[in-house]
Amino acid sequence: MKVTLDNPPAAPQPASPYYSQVARVEHADGSALLFVSGQIAEGDTLAEQTRGIFEGLTALLAAHGATLEHVISIRSYLTDIEKLQEYGAVRREFLTGTPPTSMTFEAARLFRPEAQIEIEVVAAVPATE
Repeated sequence: MKVTLDNPPAAPQPASPYYSQVARVEHADGSALLFVSGQIAEGDTLAEQTRGIFEGLTALLAAHGATLEHVISIRSYLTDIEKLQEYGAVRREFLTGTPPTSMTFEAARLFRPEAQIEIEVVAAVPATE
């Protein structure tokens, strides 16, 4: 097993230099698990921020040969759980296949005051042939 920590240059850069965006855990058969750090995005509404996050996740996963279809687990942190329907509507635009395992939490606040949502994912990437 090989572990690589990465901040892909073609993807959104971390909000701080004190963490990595992706941890890639590679197995002997060439398959890998990708652990993607919590992501936030700019926008005035929860829907705008959610779209920005999923666009960023798409770029981070692509840098490691994965897509949103490879996501097996998602954790979402909302500052207002009453907006769960708004979040869910945007999430369904991006996660169109079999839904991953999921946890959604309400958090009093996130590390950036303007952030209404933060999302982290785990993706399973099959071995390339």
